[in-house]
Amino acid sequence: MEKVRKALTGISGVPVTPYAADGSVDTSILSTLIKGLADAGVHNLMAAGNTGEFFTLSMEEVRLVHQTTIKAAAGASLVSAAVGRSLTEAKALARDAIAEGADAIMGHHPMDPFAGPSYQAKYFLELAESSTVPVIAYVRSDSFSVADFRKLALHQNIAGIKFASSNLMLLAEVIRATKDAPAIWVCGLAEGWAPAFYAMGARGFTSGLVNVFPERSHAIHRALEASDYRAARELIDGIAGFEAMRTKYLNGANVTVVKEAIGMLGTNVGPVRVPGVEKLNDAERAELKEIVERVKREAPVAA
Repeated sequence: MEKVRKALTGISGVPVTPYAADGSVDTSILSTLIKGLADAGVHNLMAAGNTGEFFTLSMEEVRLVHQTTIKAAAGASLVSAAVGRSLTEAKALARDAIAEGADAIMGHHPMDPFAGPSYQAKYFLELAESSTVPVIAYVRSDSFSVADFRKLALHQNIAGIKFASSNLMLLAEVIRATKDAPAIWVCGLAEGWAPAFYAMGARGFTSGLVNVFPERSHAIHRALEASDYRAARELIDGIAGFEAMRTKYLNGANVTVVKEAIGMLGTNVGPVRVPGVEKLNDAERAELKEIVERVKREAPVAA
């Protein structure tokens, strides 16, 4: 548990899922990407997370991504296997990932359109009860009550809450209400939101950028850990255009931008699966290329 919590205070990178020409998961390229992220010192790899297109993968493909990531990381980075959909499927995926050697389980937010907020919290609690390794709750809603969040934070097998809402007042309230809980509150909205989350008492952040520029993510993390918010903001300013592009089409381009940037750096990881935005248009691609080339030239400022 302490190993997982320590990793959560660092960078939780979410690797992309590369596809071969026939559309299948390309395990060879995935292994290379994972080894690169592990060599870059990414603290926690969330296999089959949202940047890994979890909801477009079949159950067997999710298992393959978990298996490949665990093997390729080889203990150099902690691996949190992302699970979700129905509670039954989430538990089954978790069991199989744990058997493969996953260090932790990351439960995706239950996306059922008829879900009640307190029962979404119960989803995470039941997943934690059934898991034999620590669980990370990925909460993408501000509809949970403070009492619900407190139940999550106090559960003995929940290592942390990946808080992915921009409701900072709620974040402040739940952190105040859980001072007696050991769970880590993690910024689930990537680098751009991390300074505000840190100021509220959260630690660590998730990252899709780490697939492209891990050294920039590390520099931001170092600045935040040193409470050097000015340095963190300057580093974030340099990738603001990249993150803004990811929010296009109601976040439909979130993974697209990351995948195309990886391609610009020399590795073809295939397109994004529908219903994500499959590819950028020419104008968007030109804008992204300019950002990528500029960030390549910039040396991250050491904090």
